[in-house]
Amino acid sequence: MEVLYQLSYPGARGTVAPGQSQIMTHYLVTARPHGERLEELERRLGEDAFSGMRPFGRSVTESLRGARSESAETAVWEEEDYCSPPLAMERAAILDRYFDRIEVEPVARGEGWRRIECLPLLFPDE
Repeated sequence: MEVLYQLSYPGARGTVAPGQSQIMTHYLVTARPHGERLEELERRLGEDAFSGMRPFGRSVTESLRGARSESAETAVWEEEDYCSPPLAMERAAILDRYFDRIEVEPVARGEGWRRIECLPLLFPDE
């Protein structure tokens, strides 16, 4: 009988079988920010409020600090993730509060950042 372990963060929708290797996938994330909550998100990033969340806190914090503004209604950043569906834990814990219309595109590590490096930072003071 194969035992599955539930991912440990509340709201996680995935499972990992013992002995199964997890493959890190990188995504270019495009999302529409909730404008009225961006100031709160910037403040919380500055306080490292998400960094202690396991297993994704440090990664999502660094990714959001580097997020770019593609337009007044679109933010983009590169994110790494193990989950299926992509960003399930991050969405449940953080992203769905601050963004909607979240879309992901698989990319090679660093490709997403290279594609958006010329765009202005979403949080220029971070």
